[in-house]
Amino acid sequence: MSQQALAEAAEAQGLFVSGLAPLRPEDGLPARFRSVALLSPDEPRFWPIFAASPEAGDGRPDPLDRWSRRVIGRLACAIGSKAAFPFGGPPWRPFTDWARRSGRAWPSPVGLLVHDTAGLWISYRGAVALEEEAPPPAAARPCDACDAPCRRACPVGALTEAGYDVPACHAFLDKRADCLQGCRVRRACPVEAGRRELAQSAFHMKAFHRP
Repeated sequence: MSQQALAEAAEAQGLFVSGLAPLRPEDGLPARFRSVALLSPDEPRFWPIFAASPEAGDGRPDPLDRWSRRVIGRLACAIGSKAAFPFGGPPWRPFTDWARRSGRAWPSPVGLLVHDTAGLWISYRGAVALEEEAPPPAAARPCDACDAPCRRACPVGALTEAGYDVPACHAFLDKRADCLQGCRVRRACPVEAGRRELAQSAFHMKAFHRP
């Protein structure tokens, strides 16, 4: 399966190829693979697809991770490849490094990765290893033409380029702030603004902040 065919198969599952990164020996994948295709939610199509899945309704823990293993694992098996996931370690796959190597994600002014089309909403549900070489990156960092509203968005200054003050974030969320419907910093990014489903953001914030 070519990169294009993988992209089309992923699209049918509400995912998109958010980057193609060259592999290195230390990444721990078989030597026959030359690159890895990163797969991310295609907003706003993704959430209704996941919400209708068996995993979303069976009441068992980690429904999104289990959905990702099933769907992305099948995509990899269909081409005789190998899937990798950002959860389930140790060992942990170097998704942050892969994202940067893809040339489509960079550190933002608040330290989080920012993506050329997904902005600060970028997340990676998994990846599929490919025998093809990754093409040279051609994307532009969106922050270079932005006045960085993300810097001013957090009401307690928990997210800055210097780091993430997790206790301050949790303390503010204890007040049932509207951040529970989605981080204000991520919402402030003009790239893909308003495209993520509120239910999806609430799902992730509930997992992050359990009262």
